[in-house]
Amino acid sequence: MANHKSAVKRHSQSLKRNERNRAVRTRIKNVVKAVRQAVEVKDMEMAQAALKTATTILDKAATKKVIHWRQAARRISRLNLAVNKIG
Repeated sequence: MANHKSAVKRHSQSLKRNERNRAVRTRIKNVVKAVRQAVEVKDMEMAQAALKTATTILDKAATKKVIHWRQAARRISRLNLAVNKIG
């Protein structure tokens, strides 16, 4: 464990950030899964609604630097392709 007051603070901040980032990554996985399931059953309305939610969450995660912005763009693009294929 850290000895200096500033190092102790940095450590607690990093733990908080780590917890928050983990929650965001889990949320990303869940919304992507929702889109893929909607595509699998070929439900266009559900897929488009899930895609809209997923896009928002992925963009926000990229803005907060939880994931890289290019990774977010790539995932959104691939989900879009999958949804458009069933249409």
